[in-house]
Amino acid sequence: MSSTNKKPAINCHTHIFRGEHVPPYLAKTFVPWPFSYLLNTSWILKIYKNSVRNSSKKYQDPYIAKRRSRTIRAIKLRRNKVFSGLLSFLGIILTIHVFFIIFRWLSFVFNPEQNEVIGYIIKLQDWLLNHKMLFPIHNLYVQIFLAIVLFSFFKSGRNLIWFILRKTVKFFAILPGEMTKELLERYLLLGRFTLYKNQSKIFSSMKEQYAPGTKFIVLPMDMEYMGAGKLKPEDTYKHQMEELARIKENSSNKEAFLPFVFAEPRRIKDEKNHFRYTHSKGTVTLQDCFIKEYIEEKKFDGFKIYPALGYYPFDEALLPLWKYAADNGIPIMTHCIKGTIFYRGSKKKEWESHPVFKEIVNLKNEIYEPLLLPQRKNKDFSLNFTHPMNYLVLLKEELLRILVSQCTEDIRNLFGYTDLNTKLLYDLSHLKICFAHFGGEDQWYKYLELDRYGYSNELIKEPENGIDFLYTASNKFSWKKLQDCWKYVDWYSIICSIMLQHDNVYADISYILHDERIFPLLRQTINHPILGKKVLFGTDFYVVRNHSAEKNLIATTTGNLTVEEFDVIARDNPAVFLGRP
Repeated sequence: MSSTNKKPAINCHTHIFRGEHVPPYLAKTFVPWPFSYLLNTSWILKIYKNSVRNSSKKYQDPYIAKRRSRTIRAIKLRRNKVFSGLLSFLGIILTIHVFFIIFRWLSFVFNPEQNEVIGYIIKLQDWLLNHKMLFPIHNLYVQIFLAIVLFSFFKSGRNLIWFILRKTVKFFAILPGEMTKELLERYLLLGRFTLYKNQSKIFSSMKEQYAPGTKFIVLPMDMEYMGAGKLKPEDTYKHQMEELARIKENSSNKEAFLPFVFAEPRRIKDEKNHFRYTHSKGTVTLQDCFIKEYIEEKKFDGFKIYPALGYYPFDEALLPLWKYAADNGIPIMTHCIKGTIFYRGSKKKEWESHPVFKEIVNLKNEIYEPLLLPQRKNKDFSLNFTHPMNYLVLLKEELLRILVSQCTEDIRNLFGYTDLNTKLLYDLSHLKICFAHFGGEDQWYKYLELDRYGYSNELIKEPENGIDFLYTASNKFSWKKLQDCWKYVDWYSIICSIMLQHDNVYADISYILHDERIFPLLRQTINHPILGKKVLFGTDFYVVRNHSAEKNLIATTTGNLTVEEFDVIARDNPAVFLGRP
């Protein structure tokens, strides 16, 4: 196919929401109280904006001349060996004193746990005092002044103190950890893109980095139910969506703009006009409501869900919406990776076990109980909502039947439920779903490393079907297989197996493509006769920006794939996913 006849490239996973759309207490569960409340998103964004505005003054008159004069003076002073030596000596003396000042402060506030290293520090302090190399400074204001001077003007001393504290004081050993660093990077991203006045400006900045004609699936975020505080009235999900609708209707970018609608089951339950419907003989018809307005009238292109915010993708409130989406070929994009955005509230009692899956408690007598989910930390138990096997409850009639049996009479009627031994009249096996981020690059590495684990080799042994999640070799339904896959199998194997077994299931490579180590397995997946038709190109703009710029991601992806491979995942497959053949 010539380049002029090719379908347009589509980035299947992008974000343009502003920092103001993010709840204020995003740091909850990452850092201890009260510091989590001090890391208020609104405050940080305001500080960032003011900092950028003040910084930009450096490039205006008369600041240009003043900045140049200061730079010339600094160069001259550094060339003076005497001054440079005195400055270095002052830095060493100041670093020593400030370190012991901070160490003393921490001993009063946090009572650092004694260990061998702390014992050496105390002995060193006593030795320096006895030899008049450390001067006791008792005035608190002087102590604070010295600390400010060091941290403001002596970078090497600042870094040394931070390194030692992290190695010796338990409180600092957890700040910042890997997840906290990722959160801080997320704050930086939000600050960078909150400088844009609206979502249209963010979209334009992304679009300019792509070849003409490229289209973009834009995914909103409804984070008002994640337990991280309330948004300002002018920054709610409703206002976010109204702005997206204006872009789609009036913007010069509207031909490239493919927005989705966020589906939040708690909002469906709280707001009567958010999702209203009737059904007859398994067919769902939308009544006047928010969902109908945006899907049928404003022609938004699909649904977005983010179960890590505190719900299962098979929540009862979502089931009629999924029936409507399945019957009308409307695609659903679901978050499927470990990340920094997840439920920040307390774990609910009903989350202690899985609503559908079971685990064996007596092998001899084949006694099963609900699958226990014992994780306590938010970042851990939220993964139970994100787990790709949850979608088997929607896609496999046998499991959907069990779920529907627990639902209201209206839902049972919608799916034509009779009893647990009789097939549903209507199911969701044709649901069109995309697993965003393909489970995460860590799960790809896990797949490659599990060379002796049987389930993770099923993709090789059974390339047309993958893992049979439900039945044994003797065709007997097995909760034990579901239990084992949930607990031990990598998400890459799970997602690929679901894609092999269901025609309308896809996965995108957004976010994970920043890691070039995925490309050998990605090429193998693209060249698989079935899986190759299910992989979608996406970047996760602008969330991936802390790893790589958009232009760099495009160059890396096209550089690691052939033209034909890129066209399959960026042109052909997205068109089918969106229903635009």
